[in-house]
Amino acid sequence: MPILKSYYSEDVSSFLQDPADIVLGRMSKNTNFDLDIATRNSWIQEVEILKDQLNGVVTQGKLFFEFSIPRLGKRIDVLLITGSVIYVLEFKTGDSEYTNQALDQAWDYALDLKAFHKTSHGKTICPILVITGKKSKKIKVPEKIHVDHDGVCKPFAIDSSMIGDSIALVRDSFPEGKFIDIGDWENGSYEPTPTIIEAASALYKNHDVKDISTHSAEKINLTETTEAIEKIIEYSKANSRKAICFVTGVPGAGKTLVGLNIATKHRNKDDRFHSVFLSGNGPLVTVLRESLVRDCVSEAKKSGLRLTKKDAARPVEQFIQNVHHFRDAYIADDKSPPSDHVVIFDEAQRAWNVEQTSNFMSRKKGIPGFNQSEPDFLISCMDRHQDWAVIVCLVGGGQEINTGEAGISAWIDAIYSNYPEWDAYISTHMTDSEYRAESAIKKLSARKNSHVRDSLHLSVSMRSYRAEKVSSFVKSLLDMNHDDATALVSGFNDKYPIKVTRNLDSAKNWIRSTARANQRYGMIVSSQASRLKPLAIDIRVNVDPKHWFLGDKSDVRSSWYLEDVATEFVVQGLELDWVCVVWDADFRMTDSGWKHSSFVGEKWQNINKNERKAYLKNAYRVLLTRARQGMVIVVPEGSTDDPTRYPHFYDETFKYLKSVGLEVIQ
Repeated sequence: MPILKSYYSEDVSSFLQDPADIVLGRMSKNTNFDLDIATRNSWIQEVEILKDQLNGVVTQGKLFFEFSIPRLGKRIDVLLITGSVIYVLEFKTGDSEYTNQALDQAWDYALDLKAFHKTSHGKTICPILVITGKKSKKIKVPEKIHVDHDGVCKPFAIDSSMIGDSIALVRDSFPEGKFIDIGDWENGSYEPTPTIIEAASALYKNHDVKDISTHSAEKINLTETTEAIEKIIEYSKANSRKAICFVTGVPGAGKTLVGLNIATKHRNKDDRFHSVFLSGNGPLVTVLRESLVRDCVSEAKKSGLRLTKKDAARPVEQFIQNVHHFRDAYIADDKSPPSDHVVIFDEAQRAWNVEQTSNFMSRKKGIPGFNQSEPDFLISCMDRHQDWAVIVCLVGGGQEINTGEAGISAWIDAIYSNYPEWDAYISTHMTDSEYRAESAIKKLSARKNSHVRDSLHLSVSMRSYRAEKVSSFVKSLLDMNHDDATALVSGFNDKYPIKVTRNLDSAKNWIRSTARANQRYGMIVSSQASRLKPLAIDIRVNVDPKHWFLGDKSDVRSSWYLEDVATEFVVQGLELDWVCVVWDADFRMTDSGWKHSSFVGEKWQNINKNERKAYLKNAYRVLLTRARQGMVIVVPEGSTDDPTRYPHFYDETFKYLKSVGLEVIQ
């Protein structure tokens, strides 16, 4: 487990005695980049300010300069521990004013420590923004320190002459706090749970998955699963075998992270295990690519280099590819094997069945009579290798959400019927009901070259890091296991709040007031939610995933504005910190259970096909498992004047959600 590091750390008393040159020298020696004049001058200013402000105010404690926050890829300018409080000091040298963005930056650091640094969990953490430029009359020491329920103070801005007074105020605000054992605190492990965007960025920069993932003795972690897959790859190469590997996991368990980890380790074309990451999830591919390109350009700029987005995009696009583009390339070239011996298919359950693939080939590619499912064709491409090949299928249970998505059984049927020489490595959970592949698995398991592995299943959600049982709750809720759902929600509602309301404005106000700093929130709905237009929610308006997921708070196209809504097709595979789910009458509770409906023309029509029912249920499964920290569910009141929105279309759903223990907000 990684221990957090800094460029300089010393007891306050020693820091006050050390000459400034000594402090600067140690910081310079421990940095891993070329020290420019601006950074050097900032460090000198910070050291001089703190020597002046801490003298006579802080008699004990420890200082850390440039304290690392690996998950965010950032460093805290100064971290001070004294008494019962951890101070996060973010300096803006030369500035005479401050921005909300700068305040949020300091707040983010404090929240990250609180959530992911083990020995910071129960501590009071106070983020302070320090302005070192010309004094402004608008900036002054606050009269009172505001602290949230988890012990993180709300950030405030001061000028550099107010540091001593501010520390004294904070100290006096918590007179009964237990003094922090600094030695114990320093030995605390950092156990982050990154978003998939943060994880992709860290892995692309050659960080190890061990540095960015939560470690837990009670679950199979990402490292073990990655190592299991790599052993399969090594064995296949050494013995000239072809193999397919099925990795399962609950929503948010880290399946995509496993795939990215393998792909990033072997993205060099000269690597003997060169891998490519493929996904049929267009929004996921778009968002991850855009995020990595922005990171590359930003990192180059910090190093004084000029890198255009176009140049940065080329290697990124080779690393993460759309599975349909990969497929099309080998339809055009029907003889050559892929250049990659290892391919990782994310959300493999969403690959197309025979009918969907044949229809697409006829309409879009001018290829009539195409008679292979997408899994069958993709396996056939890898089967062109004369020596060895490995396919890694990352599988989400109950995640098929669109017409023509074959589910995992299509992969298994193809291997069983057409590729008897291929080895199959199967997760122990492939027979679970949500994978809808039990009969196919039984046939495949009977073969001698089929192997079942516990290590190929990720059982605990990392997405909702505050409460690992959220995905189990959602499954019980949708399966109408009322008692299980009630028991589960009572176990995590204090850590991972789920609220329900009939009022959209109340939901928006709650989510805006609950989210802190740069915790991202957004509004999501089912793609069948056609009668939310009276609430100014129109599913026909397509959002651009790049702007919705990556835009900042000033971007009206971003999720922050709670204006443009994303559907299950946009958010699947991605996540937000807080989510507002607006529940329409397409999937409504009745006396006889869930009723599945589609709005056609001017009225709701029953959905009768089991396949389409499953897609709609899975859509709500996706929506209800997108949030990392909590969510609010809006069930509209409906209207007696609108036959498409009668109140009874919504009332039973609201009663059901309330009955399992979700707290109602007005």
